[in-house]
This record gives sequence, C-alpha cells and structure tokens, in this order.
Amino acid sequence: MNKFIPKKKFGQNFLKNKEIIKKIIFFIQPKKNNFLIEIGPGLGSLTIPITKFKSTVFVIEIDNKLCIFLKKIFKNSKKIKIINSNILYFNYLEILNKNSINIENRIFGNLPYNICTKIILNLTKYNKYILDMHFMVQYEVGCRIFAIPGSKFYGRLSVILQYYYKIIPLMIVKSDNFFPKPKVNSYFIRFIPHKNKYPDVDVFKLKEITKIAFSQRRKIIKNSLSKIFTNKIFVKLGIDSNLRAQNLTVLDYCRLTYFF
Repeated sequence: MNKFIPKKKFGQNFLKNKEIIKKIIFFIQPKKNNFLIEIGPGLGSLTIPITKFKSTVFVIEIDNKLCIFLKKIFKNSKKIKIINSNILYFNYLEILNKNSINIENRIFGNLPYNICTKIILNLTKYNKYILDMHFMVQYEVGCRIFAIPGSKFYGRLSVILQYYYKIIPLMIVKSDNFFPKPKVNSYFIRFIPHKNKYPDVDVFKLKEITKIAFSQRRKIIKNSLSKIFTNKIFVKLGIDSNLRAQNLTVLDYCRLTYFF
C-alpha cells in the first residue's frame, strides 16, 4: 500500500480488513461459470481471492497506475482482463456475455462515494443481462437506497432504484476497515434486477413525478402535485391525497405515471 498514494479525485479508499473481504466473497458466492465485472478494484483486495473461483473477471479501473500494478499481478492469468476506463462512460455491452444462458453476468465493487448513485443508475440500462450486483456504498446513501415508505430516508432514490431492483442490505462496514480511513461508514448491498414486479412505466415520468413530490416532502401530495394531478386522479387510484411524498409506495408512483 505504501507504493500508492490514494487519489482523492478518484474517491480511492482501499479495503484492508481480510475478515471483511472474506464476508464479502461469502455474500457474492462466485462460481466457475460466472462472468464477473469488478468496478474500482483498487489494489485487488477482492480481485485476488475471487480469481480462486476460476470465474472470468473483467476489472474496470480509472487509475492507470493501478491498472499497471494489477496487470503485473495477473500477468499469467487468462481469466482476468484489466480495462483502464472511466466507469461513468463505459459501455458494458462491450464485455457483457449476451449469448449463453449458462453464463451468469454479475457485477461488484467498492464504489467511489461521490459517484456511486450515478454508477448504479447507469447500470439499470443493462439489467436484462445481469443476474445480480454487490456494491459497497456510503452508509447514508445505502440507507436511502433500501428505505421503506414512511422512513426519513425514503425518497426519490429509493423509489427509482427499488423500481428496478430487489435490494438487500448485507452488512455495515466501519470506516476503519479502509485505507485511507473515510469520514463515514459504508453499507454492502445486494441488487437483484426485478422480473416483472412492477408495471412497465415511462421512467422519465417516474423521475419527474418523484422529483416534484420529494422536493416538497413536507407538503401533502394534493398540494405538492397539484400542478400535474387533480384530486380525482388520486381518488381513482385509491391514493389518499392527504399523504406526503414519503408515504407513497413504489407502486403508487408507477400508477401515477399513467396519468402524467
């Protein structure tokens, strides 16, 4: 670790606790037929032990120096491919296995705190090819992602991501398990793309409705959403218009899109 000075601009915090690493691998349960994509491998703390499962692993890393370091470690491995790229602009279709029903595409990583939601939202475009995803995210962001209606953390991000995924919080990881030590704890979370749980909706409309609703979350929805919905629509859908944005379910928001 002393050879590398973590770069703040890349949000680099390297996982160092071996017991936590073992737990993460236990949760992921990699298998031989898996096609794995790791986002932000850092020094390879997860990559190295995962190679023992003989899965095909594509590693995407923005830091060129770390790519050089990882290529030296895996120079004799045909199962590991190192890609130097900015994950926010990466086209996953270039590497996802889209042809064989026997190959399971799975994604995992310790995501930079400053762009973790952008990364996950971008991945929604590829859900039909993905079996599951396992990500380390900032603790508070994790709380927002899997929050239930009525919770103080429940908001626009909760609705959008829960529309796409079954979300399972797996463990809290304290900040002192990383180098350098971040100011906050982390959450390790599993994301499983839904198969027809919610009706197909115009996601742009879903995003717009939730943006308006949660920007005025103290107001009841018949006031905060009055410019786009009449009270008759709430009655028709069986939604109490005296509720606030945080009290509506994901399904409620999906149904509202048809009247927007």
